[in-house]
Amino acid sequence: MRADGLLALFELCVNADYVTVDGGGSFCLKRDGERLFVLFEKSDGLEDWENNLDFAARSHSTSDAVAPYRDMSEVWYCHGGFLRVWRSILPYIEGALLDLDFREIICVGYSHGAALSLLCHEYLWYNRHDLRGRIFSFAFGCPRVIYGRVPRERERWSGFYVIRNLDDLVTHLPPSILGFRHVGEMLEIGEVGRWSRIDAHRAENYVLSLRSLAQSSHIP
Repeated sequence: MRADGLLALFELCVNADYVTVDGGGSFCLKRDGERLFVLFEKSDGLEDWENNLDFAARSHSTSDAVAPYRDMSEVWYCHGGFLRVWRSILPYIEGALLDLDFREIICVGYSHGAALSLLCHEYLWYNRHDLRGRIFSFAFGCPRVIYGRVPRERERWSGFYVIRNLDDLVTHLPPSILGFRHVGEMLEIGEVGRWSRIDAHRAENYVLSLRSLAQSSHIP
């Protein structure tokens, strides 16, 4: 995808009107013909930050997991706080995600919302066999979500992209030494040392890096 396309998706995400549910998650659904955009908001309030900091890894396929994962033989683990928020959002958007009228689904999230886009992408891969190859997700400033290895990992997150503004601290959390890791394809933008590690995560600086890349070339 061209950098100007990434910029348009990021601006769509940060400027959307969100619905916030119990549990702290915020989402927005936008329809464009047979294409569905599923947008997830950045951290917005104390409850979001409490979920962000709940690093404890949880199984995505134990008896307390969201159906249809209850009887899966392929057990995998992820950040417990993000999984809890995803579960709180899913009942509100599941009907749209499973709507056969949609022939392409694009998930976009920023920061806390980027982590939710990762879980949404895998949910779609698991449940929408008809759309495999037409599910795309763009996770801007995404923290690490996955703990350890996941069965068929490359298949599950095919079409999933993490966009990292260089030096962005959030994309390095939780620490890899604790067993957390990124999945999908990493696209790095910006310049090393241009901002502090905290400032590199700010939305306005993602916009500047994407604009700069759009003016220079395609995504490398």
